[in-house]
Formats: sequence, structure tokens, C-alpha cells
Amino acid sequence: MPVFDTLVARTLVMPECNIDTDQIIPARFLTTTTRDGLGQHAFNDWRYLADGRDNPDFVFNRPENSGAQILIAGHNFGCGSSREHAPWALLDLGLRAVISSQIADIFRSNALKNGLLPIVLEPDLIAELLANPGIELHIDVASRSVTLPDGRRASFELDAFAQTCLLEGVDQLGYLLKHDNQISAFEHRFQPQQPTPVNTQDSTHAR
Repeated sequence: MPVFDTLVARTLVMPECNIDTDQIIPARFLTTTTRDGLGQHAFNDWRYLADGRDNPDFVFNRPENSGAQILIAGHNFGCGSSREHAPWALLDLGLRAVISSQIADIFRSNALKNGLLPIVLEPDLIAELLANPGIELHIDVASRSVTLPDGRRASFELDAFAQTCLLEGVDQLGYLLKHDNQISAFEHRFQPQQPTPVNTQDSTHAR
């Protein structure tokens, strides 16, 4: 997973509330266990017309939004079923952060495990961001802050472990593997203290 320390990028907006994981990545596309290519199915039922052509009115299909990496979403983004494919699809689509006034807990957890940064800000600020698509935001993971074009800075919550993983570019397993030497040293110190197991099948006790 790539290091995520700062991000300076443009926004695109989806003001709809309660965008669930089945809308983010419909269930019929969950047969794959790889992330590559999932972006083409992100928001599939909104993004394409019935004949398969791009829906020109959908936000991700508009030319002015090409390259935008920050999604500003309506309240309660990522609700619904638990599927890690949802953040996979958004990352493959090119997003690095999702900002909303509320983000579902399971989606938030899955996103952080994969390097997609979920940010919750005050509803009034979200309303302002939704009303001004395409602006450039500066996200700083170390200071847990978002800076607006006019210099205003808003703080967001991020637990210390998730912050460390983002800054170091590792997932949970990668974090553990980075401490393999310390784990091995602990095991080496601890193992001799274990009592010798009693062999209840010892032949000397057989009748």
C-alpha cells in the first residue's frame, strides 16, 4: 500500500445521502478476489446507460472531473453490507480520500485497511464543499487536517494506529511483519518459561 502523508487534489461531489456499498460496487461484481479492474464497475448502475454507454450526466463521466482524487459525499456514505470490494473499487477508480458528514463504520474500517482515507467533517463545512465542486484541498495525515483554498483548516479524527499505517504505507499485516525481529525475540525469551507438557500416553503408565 502506498505511503499516504499528504494529498493535494481536486474534489468531485456526490450530494446523495445513504450511498451504500451495493451502489458503490454492485454485488454481481464481487466474484473477483483481486482489486485490479474493479474501478470500471464502481457506481456501475449510475455510471452507465442501459445500452452500456457512459451516462454523460454522472459525475465521474464529466470531463472536468478527470483526475479528481477526493470525493465529497452526502451523509452516511458507505452504509449497507460489509464488502471490502467497495474501497477497492474506489481506489481503482483513482480516489484517495472520501469526505462526508458521516461515514459508515465498517466501510471506514475497510477503507483504512486499504489506504483510502475516510474523513468526517462538520455538516456545515460538507454543505459548503458540496456546493463548490472542483476546488483543491490539501490533506495532511500527520496533522489530521484539511486545508481549504482560502486557508481555513479543519481537523478530522484518525486513530493513531491507522495514521501510522498510512504514513508508513503498510496494512495491518505489513505493520506486524515490520516488527518480526521483535516478535521473534519475545518468543525466544518466553518459550523456555513454558512448562514441559505431560505426556498422558507415556508407556510407563500403561497397564
